[in-house]
Amino acid sequence: MFVKRKTMVDTFQWRKWFLLLIFAVFRKLDPVEGLKCFCNSDSSSCLNSTCETDGYCYASTNLEKGVQKYTFHCIDHDSLIPFEHPFSCSTTKTRNESVVIECCYDKDMCNRDLRLELSTKPPESGGTPTAWRVVPWIVGLIVVGVCVAISVWWAKRSRKMLKRGSRPLFTAEDSLCEARHPIMGTATIRDMIELTTSGSGSGLPLLVQRSIARQIQLVDIIGKGRFGEVWRGRWRGENVAVKIFSSREECSWFREAEIYQTIMLRHENILGFIAADNKDNGTWTQLWLITDYHENGSLFDFLSARTIDSATLVKMALSVATGLAHLHMDIVGTKGKPAIAHRDLKSKNILVKSNLTCVIGDLGLAVRHNVACDSVDVPSTNRVGTKRYMAPEVLDEKMDTGQFDPYKRSDVYSFGLVLWEMARRCGAMPDEYQPPYYDCVPPDPALEDMRRVVCLEKRRPNVPNRWHSDPVLSAISKVMKECWYHNPAARLTALRIKKTLANIGSTDHIKL
Repeated sequence: MFVKRKTMVDTFQWRKWFLLLIFAVFRKLDPVEGLKCFCNSDSSSCLNSTCETDGYCYASTNLEKGVQKYTFHCIDHDSLIPFEHPFSCSTTKTRNESVVIECCYDKDMCNRDLRLELSTKPPESGGTPTAWRVVPWIVGLIVVGVCVAISVWWAKRSRKMLKRGSRPLFTAEDSLCEARHPIMGTATIRDMIELTTSGSGSGLPLLVQRSIARQIQLVDIIGKGRFGEVWRGRWRGENVAVKIFSSREECSWFREAEIYQTIMLRHENILGFIAADNKDNGTWTQLWLITDYHENGSLFDFLSARTIDSATLVKMALSVATGLAHLHMDIVGTKGKPAIAHRDLKSKNILVKSNLTCVIGDLGLAVRHNVACDSVDVPSTNRVGTKRYMAPEVLDEKMDTGQFDPYKRSDVYSFGLVLWEMARRCGAMPDEYQPPYYDCVPPDPALEDMRRVVCLEKRRPNVPNRWHSDPVLSAISKVMKECWYHNPAARLTALRIKKTLANIGSTDHIKL
């Protein structure tokens, strides 16, 4: 009985999205401008509890500290990805116990009437006499919908078959009857990225992402965190990293996938994004984020096991600074890139490539700068950065969160600590690896511990005397001290750090 009910719900949900797709097509052909929606945010776009959009009206409800909270706002047409079934209008389950989301666009202020309720109990097995009278009508509508859907699908399939000749639409390689995308062929991931983004775009098409995700075989686990697990996977002989989020971390998964697909973000010192997909095995939903795999692991793992010479120190530091400068930089244009701040920069979120340069990963807490209205796009997740790497203004809660520059200056402070970690493992007599402030706070420090050391006592990591006799370490120590000034405005910018490190690497006493 449970399986039958689940099948009916899934079919009805499928029919709902099919009708939504039909409506979306007509809406795209004849877009409606100026849809007014109810909103309850504090942003500048929400005036008199009303916002205006060319996309959808949004409504959601979730539990926050035991209290049910409702959120209403507008979603612009450009943010609907994909338009016919946008991520931002989707709930992981049909009735989720933590969050329910729904969008509408049939009339002005349509989201005001959407009062979504969280489901706390499974549906009862019994039914009322009224329900039994309604069931035949529902079944009839579902059958009609399925027939229409099959007819449309068959017509599209026939047209594609005529275009492709005798080539079959489905192959054995496409698991779960997934349609093969024409770009796929025998191309590698790198080939497809070059074909679809010219190396500088926002990522692969969604259908290609799903096709890749369905064909990955998980090999072994390589890490765990508060979000979930990281696995090494294989796709057509290539290694990939698969970050699997738990279902309660859906907001973090969606946010990180959204940031990675920012226009013009792809860069040799930013972790390469490949695909995002969600998989429901019937018991729980897995949320996958697939990226490039780097066998050297994180910078934390690398420094814990190995020492480095002066040339490698400058190479690694310069690559991290270059990636951070690209994140912080805004690219102006029709399809420009907004400035992005990381907010959780640390050695565990930096990966070491085979050529010993580094890439910055884990963008789940990143914020974007909206130049048009000079606002900051902050994620809705309750997660905060790593306390050990927090800047003084973040620890004592004096940072102006409404401006974007303070976020960049906070990243620079964290970079100074990472630079210190690398410098300790360099030289003729390197020190053993230790995290920043290891001699001042416990292994898992509380906010009060870090606030006392960093804000009240204004202490910074110790600089060994041996660094002053080494020209490279001496120059590096000067850079890191200018990164962790107590006054945020006095700190170097990421671009200035990049140029300074490049100058250090180009001097006569070091050869990169």
